[in-house]
Formats: sequence, C-alpha cells, structure tokens
Amino acid sequence: MKIERIESIVLLERFHIVRVFTDDGLVGLGEVSPMGPSVTHAFVEDVLTPLVVGRDPANIEHIWHDMYHVPHKLGPMGAQLNAMAGIDIALWDIAAQRAGVPLYVLLGGSVRDRVEVYASSMSRDMEPVDEARRAARLREQGYGWYKMHSATRWMYDRGQDRTVETVREVRAACGDDFQIMVDVNNAYLPHTAVRIARQLEDHGVFHFEEPIAEHDLDGYARLVSKVDIAVAAGEQRYTRWQFLDLIQHGHVDIVQPDVVKCGGVTEFRKIAAVAGAFNRPVTVHNTQPVIGTMAHLHLWLSTQGCLYPQEYNIERHALRDDWPLAAAGPVVENGFLLPPTRPGLGVELDEDVLAKIRTT
Repeated sequence: MKIERIESIVLLERFHIVRVFTDDGLVGLGEVSPMGPSVTHAFVEDVLTPLVVGRDPANIEHIWHDMYHVPHKLGPMGAQLNAMAGIDIALWDIAAQRAGVPLYVLLGGSVRDRVEVYASSMSRDMEPVDEARRAARLREQGYGWYKMHSATRWMYDRGQDRTVETVREVRAACGDDFQIMVDVNNAYLPHTAVRIARQLEDHGVFHFEEPIAEHDLDGYARLVSKVDIAVAAGEQRYTRWQFLDLIQHGHVDIVQPDVVKCGGVTEFRKIAAVAGAFNRPVTVHNTQPVIGTMAHLHLWLSTQGCLYPQEYNIERHALRDDWPLAAAGPVVENGFLLPPTRPGLGVELDEDVLAKIRTT
C-alpha cells in the first residue's frame, strides 16, 4: 500500500482541507487551520507532498518525523505544523478505515461514552446585556458552559474591554450553576491580568484564557502564582516541546492544543501525554465545527486528560451553515456529542457542495 497522491483544497478562499489517496482506493480526510490558506496550501503542495507521496501510509510516525524535520527551518510554529496537521489527520483516517473501526477505537478506545461541549461565542462586539440573553438561550438548548470573547485581541491594555461587565450580566441571567469561561486573546499586560482575574473570581468564572502575551512565560508564572482562577493557554503553541515550556515555565493550569494547528493527531497525543505527566487537563482550542470538531471528538473520547467540556463554535460557519460540506459529521444534542460509528474519521463530504465552493 502506498500514498498515490495528495489533494490540497482551498474552499471559499478561507478554509483548507486535504485528501490523501492510496493506491488501493482508500481516501483520508484532514483539515488545516484556516489562518492563511494560500500559505498552507503552498506548503502542502510544494514542501510536504514530495516528502509523502510514494510512502506507506501506515508509517505515520516516520512520515510525521520527516514532515517536521526536513523543512524545520520553515517553521515549526504556524504554517508548517498547520499544514502537517492536514496530512497527519488524513493518515489516521486511512489507518482507521483500513482497520474497519472509528478512529477513537484505534487510538486506544473510549474513556467516556459521550463528550460534553461548551458553547464558544466568537463575537467581540456584543453589548453585555445582549450576550447575557444569548447565553441564557443557549442554556435552554442544553449547554451548561459558555465562553465569551470580550476584549480587543493583543491590545496591551489599550483597546475595548467589556469583560467584567459581560461576566456580571451573564452570571445574573444564567445563575450560579452555569459555567462561564473568558478568553481575551492576549489582551492584557500581566499586572492588568491579575486585577481582572481577581474580579472574575468574584463571579465564579471557571477559566481565564490567554490573558497575556503568548510568549510571556514569566508573566504567566507570576499570574498563576497570584490568583486562584484556572489559567488556560496553548492555542498558539504547536509542539510537545512548546507545551512543556508552557507547563514548566508558564505554570498554566489548563493546556489547549488544537489538532488542526499542532501537527495533527500524532502530535496532539504527545502533547496530551506531556500534560498528563504534569497532571494538567486538556481543554482544546477548536473553532472548526465540521472536520476539525470530528477529529477532536475522536481525541476527546480516547484521551483521559480531556476532563472538562470541550470547545464548540456556535457562530454561523460557512462550511456548516451556508455550504454544508459534510453529508455526515458531528451533531450536538443537549450540549453533548456522541461517539461516531463510521470507520475512520467518520466525515463524508458532499461532493456537489465541494465542487461549488472549492477555490483550488
């Protein structure tokens, strides 16, 4: 069995998926983080495909090793690991299809019978009272956890910030037994993060995500030492070594890898193992509600450290709501995702939709 070809596909000029074809007819599907699809498309086609085509798709570890090390000077943060993720997820899809089982079975089986997800709001411009109404509606739909984005990203204390006011309104609207999470996307300087964290503690916020610059590990360590709220980070980290630094030097409480960013299933599992060795739970970063969510679902089901509800994007998404790309894919019921039953990743593409929206 050999990899015959790799198809890198950009959709709507914004999203990037990968298909890996084998010489015996199996096709694996993967997704790449949509940070810069023209860049990652070129990386897949020009850099990774020549390294992968012609090889046995069962040799996932060896392929990952070469995709990481041969073009290492072009990465490893960002485009390289994002592009690798698309191919790696597709190889795992092929492996599970060949075994005739859902991917989570191949990854060691299930440690839970379903996965709770939290409603992740991506909106940054809602008035606090409007966001509170939205959270209350989602609670009625069965969600017990809600994450808000309420400040200008990377603002260094100088942009719009409605965090405390919004938390206050959501808590009043949803009650004390509703879990609130706050993600400010690196908005604060460390001293401000401490002040905000203490106010969030007063309102029972569960976790405080990426409050300061991603690279400021000393700042994270100081923050964690001064507050009781759980501090989460990791969406801008890509390898097990970077997560090791985040834990050992940043002392964060919760780590947040993203399978379509961190090099795929292969590296995600190693990041989870590092987190487990330091007794840190995993609550992933996940904004892609079709292929990305399904890939994560298999990892959530099979990874012991994925203890808390995991992220699910509730905003309107082109590939789920406008152009439904998946004929079969993840479905949320009362705030939970059930285990897939189809072999492999469990995503079946609608080829007609694919043909209409592909850019490349």
